[in-house]
Amino acid sequence: MKQVFIVDDSSTMLMSLKSTLEISGFKVETACDGEQALGKIKAGLKPDLIITDINMPKMDGILLIKEARKILRFTPILALTTESQVAKREEAKKLGATGWLVKPVAGSDLVKVVNQVVPKG
Repeated sequence: MKQVFIVDDSSTMLMSLKSTLEISGFKVETACDGEQALGKIKAGLKPDLIITDINMPKMDGILLIKEARKILRFTPILALTTESQVAKREEAKKLGATGWLVKPVAGSDLVKVVNQVVPKG
């Protein structure tokens, strides 16, 4: 079973994304900010995909992408945010983000993108 690691400071968003992905057959791990997420990665978590919010307290998604890339060099990372600024996208991409999702993302669209990035087969 493929594992998706979701990082977002909104508990509502975490619950929504987690239930959508679990219903679709994914194992889901969550963290409420970049600092907690990086701690889990450093402790040995090796997800098949990371989906991270950009605007979070303690450590934002941009820094998380940068730090996670040092450990998980080939794990796909999707940035999930309300930000539609081109500069933020470019920065995330430069640091190793695989793609970009703009909130709110419909459950069916999320599952479609996740299946493209980490096929279940």
